[in-house]
Amino acid sequence: MRQMPGQTGRSGKQAGEARQASDLDEAAPPPRSVNDTGAGLLDAVLKRDNLLKAFKQVRANKGAAGVDGLDIDQTAAMLRQCWPAICKSLREGTYRPQPVRRVMIPKPGGGERELGIPSVLDRLIQQALLQVLQPILDPAFSQHSYGFRPGRSAHDAVLAAQSFVQSGRRIVVDVDLEKFLDRLS
Repeated sequence: MRQMPGQTGRSGKQAGEARQASDLDEAAPPPRSVNDTGAGLLDAVLKRDNLLKAFKQVRANKGAAGVDGLDIDQTAAMLRQCWPAICKSLREGTYRPQPVRRVMIPKPGGGERELGIPSVLDRLIQQALLQVLQPILDPAFSQHSYGFRPGRSAHDAVLAAQSFVQSGRRIVVDVDLEKFLDRLS
């Protein structure tokens, strides 16, 4: 017997996977405001308060320098001089992130895992983008998705799986996409 999780957000009793888009609230597009596309999004990303918040978050993360060798304080000093040109290149679509610095870190069970460290500038831009895009896109994700989501963790996923089992369901599917994109043609 096929086990179905409760409260999937799908309505109706149609057979098969394909249903009309109106029946799939999890597949609905994210809510939109008047100026949340194109230049409006980029303006929001490049607002001073958003960039300052992003800078504080990057500093709080205490990450290492990227391939350029600049730490957070050195990047801040560089930005005082170069920000107008960087901002212009972002607006024109000509900005190119720097290559990531590759380091190998030991895994708890033995072996090593490759880690890519972007430059502090690229992490700042990524964080500024995340702060604007996440509130728009996250509501469209399934309530059953736990990976890399704000306020959710692997521990929450385990608790949800345990709850499903306690409610009588007997099948739990855990999908791990490790190295999936590395193998994708």
